[in-house]
Amino acid sequence: ERYDGYLGYPAAPSAGLRSQVDSINIRRRSLYTNLAASRGVSPQEVGITAGCQLLRRVQVGEAYLLSDGRWRRRTAVQGSVAPDYCG
Repeated sequence: ERYDGYLGYPAAPSAGLRSQVDSINIRRRSLYTNLAASRGVSPQEVGITAGCQLLRRVQVGEAYLLSDGRWRRRTAVQGSVAPDYCG
């Protein structure tokens, strides 16, 4: 997961994986755009809010990307990986 509500690649993906992730991200972009229009905010704001929720679900061993552009892997001793601005 990425901080902006989209899936990303911590390492170069296979063509099949890239296709699957691209498909998910297209659906997410559509959802964020529709929600943004109904709430009077930007799709980026909706994506970041979704990113906060999704980062809270990152499991031990899974990779995640924060806004500093660095991929990390959640460890067993780590609490939530969501940034402070997520509340």
